[in-house]
Amino acid sequence: MAHKVHPIVFRLGTVTTWPSRWFARSGSYRQNLEQDLELRSFLAKELKEAAVNRIDIERSRAAVTVQIWSAKPGIVIGRSGDGIDALRAKILKKFFPGKTKTTQLHIAVHEVSKPSLEAALVAQGIVLDLERRMAFRRVMKMTLERVKKAGALGAKVCLSGRLNGAEIARTEKLSWGKIPLTNLRADIDYHQTFARTMAGAIGVKVWIYRGDIFAQDRLSAYQPTTPSRGGRDGERRGGGRFGQDRRGGGRGYTPRPAAPAAEGAVAPVNS
Repeated sequence: MAHKVHPIVFRLGTVTTWPSRWFARSGSYRQNLEQDLELRSFLAKELKEAAVNRIDIERSRAAVTVQIWSAKPGIVIGRSGDGIDALRAKILKKFFPGKTKTTQLHIAVHEVSKPSLEAALVAQGIVLDLERRMAFRRVMKMTLERVKKAGALGAKVCLSGRLNGAEIARTEKLSWGKIPLTNLRADIDYHQTFARTMAGAIGVKVWIYRGDIFAQDRLSAYQPTTPSRGGRDGERRGGGRFGQDRRGGGRGYTPRPAAPAAEGAVAPVNS
């Protein structure tokens, strides 16, 4: 039996990062996790026509930052920012009742420059085509052509179900290029969803290989965007016992003097 691993989860901490970034104690961890899942489901319904690629959530003690990547940011922002204001009001009312004045909710909208290289957006396009009763083989070939023209190095599309209304369900795959699923530095975007057709549900899976990400390019993916608290807590985190490495000369650190060289010994020379 083959052991299937989610391509994005397999690369967490190396090439990809977590969609939810926060710390919580055992009591509030379950509540925050459930709230994140409900918030993503709510935004997926509210922004159904905005071609949302992904949603990241960051939390601090009194601030929540929601980052939305969309191929149509104008629909999310609205005219003069009215869309974001209305969306913020809905989120505060639904998920933070009684804390609308104390909770700082920040919503950032980012534009997806190349939608044909994002597996979630490509899968959404396949779902729309299948629900419009287009032939599945034509949809798969057109999808791979768009991904190929966008600059991908490889792609694979998998459809499963009662394709073209057949009585017996089957699985059809179509791939192009290379998809190194076992290479940890490979930037492989993956998404799975399903289309509701007259014959039943059809599963859709998309893999897109966009190249390799090396160690010097990984640092920007882990920079937090939630504003940190100032004052005593910020100072405490910057230095002290746990703020810096003990060898780096933190607060109250006195370096140990070097031992005197033995008589007749040759001192090392740093080249």
